[in-house]
Amino acid sequence: MKSNYSKLGNYICEINERNSSLSITKLLGVSMEKTFIPSVANLNGVDMSTYKVLRNMQLACKLMSVGRDEKLPVDLYKEEQPALVSSAYYVFEPKDKEELMPEYLLLWLCRKENDRYIGFISGGDVRGGISWETFCNLPIKVPSIPKQREIVTEYNIIQNRIAINQKLIQKLEETAMSIYREWFIKGIDEDNLPSGWSVGKLGDLVDVINGYPFSSEDFSETGNFPIIKITNITEPNIDLSTTQYYLGKIENRMKKCVVNQNDILISMTGSHMNQINSAVGKIGRYDYEFSSLLNQRVGKLNPKFQCQEFVFFTMLQQNIKMEILMAATGSANQANISSDTIKGIEIIIPNETILESFENIVLKIRNVISNYNKETRKLKEMKDLLLSKLAKN
Repeated sequence: MKSNYSKLGNYICEINERNSSLSITKLLGVSMEKTFIPSVANLNGVDMSTYKVLRNMQLACKLMSVGRDEKLPVDLYKEEQPALVSSAYYVFEPKDKEELMPEYLLLWLCRKENDRYIGFISGGDVRGGISWETFCNLPIKVPSIPKQREIVTEYNIIQNRIAINQKLIQKLEETAMSIYREWFIKGIDEDNLPSGWSVGKLGDLVDVINGYPFSSEDFSETGNFPIIKITNITEPNIDLSTTQYYLGKIENRMKKCVVNQNDILISMTGSHMNQINSAVGKIGRYDYEFSSLLNQRVGKLNPKFQCQEFVFFTMLQQNIKMEILMAATGSANQANISSDTIKGIEIIIPNETILESFENIVLKIRNVISNYNKETRKLKEMKDLLLSKLAKN
């Protein structure tokens, strides 16, 4: 360990308070994105007295599978009312907040360098986990409290702007969805359609392009073209923050699998409806200015004419999602859909005039969303750069 680093355990202490009074019912977990999320565990018949209490300005992390995932699920709890985490988590806090700020501690643990280091040292564990003792031996650099405050303030300015952008994007997406539902769902009767409208198939509007079967040798940590996998579809978006790349040149047989800005992608393998968060048929829009490549079992919906926005919002409707899930085949643990299944989905198709008007209106909203997405990505790059510089302070 470098002389200007210390062991994390010198600054933190484990908290092992249990819910013995059963007075706390709010149960949380920590996602791979290092944020607290409501637990979806079935608690029927579960003894909640064994769960750990999480209080304001305490941190929680899970040390199992950190090597396999190459990420440390960790977050700082900022709510006033206490919550619970399962006994699989560790709850901890700084021994002296005048020496180490909880907010700074979180930033240090959120560094990508920290994730990679944990992944490296976890190699001896079959499940890719590390012990609390090993966690306490992680290196940390602790600057003065004024410097910690400065770093935390700078980080929060960036993070707050990202949060504002995400709220604006959500509001714009909701506005576009409201327009769609007002025009194409509210008051529309399949047996008494407006003039020029018809009942058709999704295949009347789009072709479905299947992804390319890349081999394991094709994947690299760096390269010119990101490879979009099912895990990159975070409905209603495509997230390339964690991805692998294709190093070679695009061959003719791959050209149909090139993904460009505004393309609509769909997961063709996933879970059944009993695990809706990872269910097959997730939809995502690609909103990057550079090209990527489709991996196998990810499909691209190629419009035959100007109907991109109509197709996108149609595929997000609950009845369409249920139709996909009902038509999926495969084992109990894995559901699959085919190109023909997708193209065979029955939809109501409006007349060309209405369709063109909708596209023109929503495209203006889409352009604003794209600008916010672009700014947000730059802000996230600034945030990552700030975190990477912590070791240099």
